[in-house]
Amino acid sequence: MRTDQKLSLLGGLTPEQFMRRHWHKKPLLIRQAMPGIAPLVPRAGLFELASRDDVESRLIVHEGHQAWTLKRGPLPRRVLPPLSQPGWTVLVQGVDLHVEPVHRLMQQFRFVPDARLDDLMISYATDGGGVGPHVDSYDVFLLQVHGRRRWRVGRLDDPQWVPGVPLKILRNFEPEEEWVLEPGDMLYLPPGWAHDGVAEGECMTYSIGFRSPRRHELAREVLVRMLEAQEDDEALYRDPKQAATTTPGLLPPDLRAYAGAAVAALLRDEASLDCALGEYLTEPKQEVWFAAGDGGDVSGGVRLDRRTRMMYDAKHIYINGESYRAAGRDATLMRRLADARELDAAQVQRLGEGARALLEQWADDGWLGPPAIEKE
Repeated sequence: MRTDQKLSLLGGLTPEQFMRRHWHKKPLLIRQAMPGIAPLVPRAGLFELASRDDVESRLIVHEGHQAWTLKRGPLPRRVLPPLSQPGWTVLVQGVDLHVEPVHRLMQQFRFVPDARLDDLMISYATDGGGVGPHVDSYDVFLLQVHGRRRWRVGRLDDPQWVPGVPLKILRNFEPEEEWVLEPGDMLYLPPGWAHDGVAEGECMTYSIGFRSPRRHELAREVLVRMLEAQEDDEALYRDPKQAATTTPGLLPPDLRAYAGAAVAALLRDEASLDCALGEYLTEPKQEVWFAAGDGGDVSGGVRLDRRTRMMYDAKHIYINGESYRAAGRDATLMRRLADARELDAAQVQRLGEGARALLEQWADDGWLGPPAIEKE
């Protein structure tokens, strides 16, 4: 994707301009970001997804001033209110993992690194439906696909929550701006901007969300993986100069220093840190599983499965929680696969024997398949 090309998706801004002016900074309303768009998943198909065990879904019903109910999926159709009942919403998470056209739509937002791109959630609402005024800790694009939704947004320094409800609804929300979005319109909101979207009639909104791991979560996941990589290290603490002590309950200073040195040595291992981070960021989501492929023939080219996460750094390739050293032409082509999500037959033929064997293994595992096949 060119980052210096103006896009209607971004209201005529280039990706470079959008990232510099708005990303993590201020909202942007884009009229007709996607002209003529229609739901990529019909209402019945969305309800079917909500009923499945392998799809995260929620039902939110607003029955009065501060009367809210929340039910988590799976959500069989019989538990959903009638379509004629106002004020209810079904949220279906990660639809891009299950529906190929939705996955393709999400690819239009890859001017942001894949490490930050999370998933696409679909919100279906009857008249008056919504989730109340709230604030997110991540960036989000809100694309109106069907019907109309009224959005009110405002900055918020000190969020305070309505007590006694199952949702984190703001009680001190003061909107600064208000818009009604029609099909094709889109609103970008950075983290920390409070917002409240209410359906005006039946409507459907697509939320393209971004991953913002908390610092302690990132540190925990990386350190755990780094430690697992060091499992073969059987070095033992030894203290041949330990003197007899009259304070046996005191922690030995030498042991404390030994522990500190072990942690410092772990953090100095930059290659291990890189691998741990890449493996964590490409780990498939908990509900994702891959069916075995039809065979390992990759001679006709390959395309990554929509559920596959693939990234790279200067020395490694990361895919679905695994890491591989890569250099030379193989590394260049594998990076091309991560960026473009496919390689044609000529590019596959340029790979070395070991790299082609990896592609064959990934095909057997269901992580990639032929370019011409679109799995719905």
